[in-house]
This record gives sequence, C-alpha cells and structure tokens, in this order.
Amino acid sequence: MAKSKNAITMPVATRTTTIKSIDCNSTLGFKGDKAAAQVLLTALNAEMAELQNTLYAEHKHKVLVVLQAMDTGGKDGVIRKVFSGINPQGVKVISFKAPTSVELDHDFLWRVHAAVPAKGDIVVFNRSHYEDVLITRVHKWIDDKTAAKRMRQINNFESMLAEEGTTILKFFLHISKDEQKIRLRSRLDDPTRAWKFNPLDLEERKYWDAYQAAFQDAISHTSTAHAPWYIVPANRKWVRDLAISTVIVEKLRSLKLKYPEPAEHLDAVEIED
Repeated sequence: MAKSKNAITMPVATRTTTIKSIDCNSTLGFKGDKAAAQVLLTALNAEMAELQNTLYAEHKHKVLVVLQAMDTGGKDGVIRKVFSGINPQGVKVISFKAPTSVELDHDFLWRVHAAVPAKGDIVVFNRSHYEDVLITRVHKWIDDKTAAKRMRQINNFESMLAEEGTTILKFFLHISKDEQKIRLRSRLDDPTRAWKFNPLDLEERKYWDAYQAAFQDAISHTSTAHAPWYIVPANRKWVRDLAISTVIVEKLRSLKLKYPEPAEHLDAVEIED
C-alpha cells in the first residue's frame, strides 16, 4: 500500500523528548476527520494481516509491541482495533500482573524473558517489564538507585533481544488527566462497562504527577535505536489507533518479508481423484 498523502507522522521519542511537550489532542498532522481515519485504518489492518501472515510463514523475524499507559489509557482498545483481522495463531497478548512469590524469588526480568516472541510471532505486552520501574517507583517500593539499575538492565535485555532478531516497538498512550476523569465516569455510567471500574483506579489517580515523572524518566532512559519509544497522543482514540497501526505496518514493511520457497518443486505434484 502506498503511503497516503494524509498519513500520520509519528516521531520516535529521544532523551530530550518530554511528555508535557506532546499535545494529548494532537492529530499528528492528519488532515482528515474520524471517518477518513477509519478508511485508512481499515486499509492498514488489511495490510498488517497480510504482513503478519508472511512473517509467520517466513519464520525468521520476531516482533514485540509494548503498550504502557495510565489507567483508562486505551491499551485494550488498541489491541482490539489495531490487530483487527490478524490471524490469532501468530499474535499473542501477554498481560503482566502483580508478580507471584516464585517470580519475586527471581530477577524482575525472569518472567518476561519466557514471554518474548519466537520466530514468526508478534507478541503484544499489555503492560510489561516497565511496571518494575513505574508502579514500584511511584509507591516507593524501590528507590531511585534501584530504578536506575533496572533501566540499565532493561536496555541490556532489549539490546540482546534485538541482536537475536526481535523488532521492538514501545508505545506510551498519552492521555490527559481530564480525559481520564471522563473515561472513568463513562465506565461507571455504562452497564456494559461498569465491571471494568476498579475503585483502586481512583487511588492511583492521586499519584498522577508521580506516574508522569516515572514515565518520563523511563522513556528518556530506555528509548533507543533498537527499542524506540513512541509517545502517542491518545485523547482521540482514532488518532491513537491510526498512529500505532502506521508505525507497526511501516516497520513490518521494512523487514522485506517474503514467503518461503516450497520444500519441493510443486509443478510435478499430482492430486489423485
């Protein structure tokens, strides 16, 4: 698919990129409306499905997508919208909950390493190893020295994955505090979504500024050439979905994926009646 003249522009975060400098309501240069974005997103979904099929068949590359956000940031929505129509055989979604006692007896990356993609796979982390330098830091379960050590270890870990053929794309879904309030209220008011409301989200909301600072530090220290962070304006869900789809499709294109040659010449194969 040729790149649309009305496409999204999604820059990589650098050490000097600040979350505050990114407008949560930005359309990232997209000139159309929500309807026009949906047309483009549908086309990207179709192309991603074909690229994923080739990725799976070629059995050479691995793709890891990391999603991080504040509560109600839209991680589940991204998984539904961005990966719509993708063959589930080649895509896995992993959610890291509070570590078990066994996991706590190991290093913090122990449980993560077992979940990274194998050849031919796309794996999506719905929350990730970054929780170990986010919630743990906000609640003072670790100190700044430990956080700095863990971020260095994350860089080394991701560097190793990249050297072993894993393409890593990390997305911070950037919403405003006002937008979070609207979404929490919407959950309460919708009987089909009220089950998603957790009173603990209101407690975590009190730490908004501390979380923003922790995200900023993590992004600044771990956005690298081999494992870049993207700060995605996410107040508009359609912009969020279009931006992430664009980045993933462009990266998959760059891998120059090819279907493998058949094991034998098939022109002489006959199928009996």
